[in-house]
Amino acid sequence: MSIELVTILMFASLIVLLVTGLPIVFCLGSTGIIFAYYLWGPAALGLVSTNLFGMMSTLTLIAIPLFVFMAYMLQSSGIGENLYEMMHRWFGPVNGGLAMGTVAICAVIAAMSGLSAAGTLSMGVIALPAMLKRNYDKSISVGSVAAGGALGALIPPSVPMIVYGFLAGVSVGRMFLAGVLPGFLLTFFYVVYIGIRSFIHPKLCPALPPGERATWSGKLSSLRMVILPILLIVAVLGSIFAGIATPTEAAAVGAFGSILCAIVNRKLGWESLKLAAYGTLRVTGMLMWIMSAALVFTAVYTGLGAPQLISDTIKAMRVSPWFIIIGMQLTIFLLGMIMDPNGIMMITVPIYVPIAVGLGFDPVWFGILFIVNIECAYLTPPFGWNIFYLKSVAPEGITLVDIYRAVIAFVALQILGLATVMVFPQIALWLPNLIIGG
Repeated sequence: MSIELVTILMFASLIVLLVTGLPIVFCLGSTGIIFAYYLWGPAALGLVSTNLFGMMSTLTLIAIPLFVFMAYMLQSSGIGENLYEMMHRWFGPVNGGLAMGTVAICAVIAAMSGLSAAGTLSMGVIALPAMLKRNYDKSISVGSVAAGGALGALIPPSVPMIVYGFLAGVSVGRMFLAGVLPGFLLTFFYVVYIGIRSFIHPKLCPALPPGERATWSGKLSSLRMVILPILLIVAVLGSIFAGIATPTEAAAVGAFGSILCAIVNRKLGWESLKLAAYGTLRVTGMLMWIMSAALVFTAVYTGLGAPQLISDTIKAMRVSPWFIIIGMQLTIFLLGMIMDPNGIMMITVPIYVPIAVGLGFDPVWFGILFIVNIECAYLTPPFGWNIFYLKSVAPEGITLVDIYRAVIAFVALQILGLATVMVFPQIALWLPNLIIGG
């Protein structure tokens, strides 16, 4: 049987299984195992399992449960409430200040947790009701929380970056460095958009009335609330960027630091530890199962000689490499509307990265494009995770339709950010080349 025919049959089978609603782990795993058995017999299953065990024993993967645990501990440590209180005092007197501050807080939470859910859920509970109570426009209020939370996928320490680095064979430390400036860029885009809309239509995001504004002594005293977040960010990211610790070691530092934050804020208890441990087990288990299934599927497809087939097909097309890169981004964006972001990475990274490298593009730069696109997937309906995270904690009166409408402008800003990094690669590559070297 030719590689071309097997390719058609494998992906057709995968699509059929996905359409049935079967969880992606079973779609990927069963397709890989069935085709391995059919093509090479029972002996192939032993080879696949050996290869899978070797890949899943990589030390880099230990960072995932540690960062997830850190995110859950921070969510219950009270840091989100403290940051919002500080932001409320400083930015409340400005039109749109609460929404702009919410985005900034989400960026800080992203730099501490590495997960989209942490910022979305925290600010959905704290900031969203406060903005609506002060007559903020529903779309800007909801959109700032949903989009700000999605920054957790891009701003290091990002769990999706760890997964990408593992699948693509790229340094996680370089990925973290590459995500810093694009993360600031998207945060800047969100804040500028909110500021412009607030300036043009002040009634959409009114400033706090004089009676609710904090005094200068209150503003200055609130600055102590950012000490713990800054220390934690410096401990985690600073240790990686300075070359003192690997991402896995820094994740352990972060997990321990999150416990200390909970102790300082007097929020540590058996219940919070239990919830953090349970959440970590659930998220990590889901990721590891999907990764295992994806590795089985990829190992079988690669064993057929697929990389050479794809390379030869692209060369025969005689089109601009940029056309191919844009086509990849478009497929990732469309998949983000119907699939889990982790599933998209498992399926496409092993196929797309070798193509991008073969075309002469930097895999770290391509990884940042991939992560920004994955960030869009957290907001694009109907499957966007942040849409459902936000709906689960939104006040009464906020419907799914409201959230769908609110995220449209922010998805457009994400696409603008994607295009900007694509046109100016040094936005992603300058920092890793400066610190680590080219």
